[in-house]
Amino acid sequence: MTVSILIPTYNESKSIQKTVEGIIEGKGDQVIEILILDSVNSTDNLKETLAAYEVRYIKTPCNSRSSQMNYGANLAKGDILFFVHADTILPKNYVSEITKVLQFAQLGCFRAIIESKNVLLKINSFFTRLNFLWCRGGDQTLFLKKADFLELGGFDEQYVIMEDYDFLRRAQAKFKFGISKKSVIVSARKYEKNGFWRIQLANFAAMRAFLKDNATPQQIKENYTKALNLDY
Repeated sequence: MTVSILIPTYNESKSIQKTVEGIIEGKGDQVIEILILDSVNSTDNLKETLAAYEVRYIKTPCNSRSSQMNYGANLAKGDILFFVHADTILPKNYVSEITKVLQFAQLGCFRAIIESKNVLLKINSFFTRLNFLWCRGGDQTLFLKKADFLELGGFDEQYVIMEDYDFLRRAQAKFKFGISKKSVIVSARKYEKNGFWRIQLANFAAMRAFLKDNATPQQIKENYTKALNLDY
């Protein structure tokens, strides 16, 4: 099975190099392409930043993660799609771990360790090993066969936020979901800018609105970005 790695980006030139270097170092023969799916609204020099790396840079006509990832999925050549955040560091043996999970499940993710010594963030990291929707999130990655992704209709592009939760909710109604015992390393930059409890309150409000379906995805995003300092 061949793997396409898809990384949606928006002004990520300061964060993505470490991620890409880790991917390339551990990719082996099965990873046939690394697709950088840059937002049409990005204003940084990401293409130049990545010029020395073996990646396929694509300036998408899209401006949301859901639409960027769908755009890349349609172009991807691999049998398996592996969605990764631009500031997430993969374990060295990530391909073999993906293969291991997909032996008993149709889709899956890695556990996550937030890169911080903060005890509360260590507790947050612990919960990523549990198979509950509220324990998920795109920074933990997502992998599945391209055929299954297309069968599910991809990401719903009306979700300009919470697109990963919507996809998982639909996917888990049909397919078995698995979690690797290995962990990715997730940047703590959002917590460093906003603080733990501010993030938790914003996450809780977004998840509550999503589950209760009492706000549009655009309204959820507006409230979320209003509550937090997100300059990336």
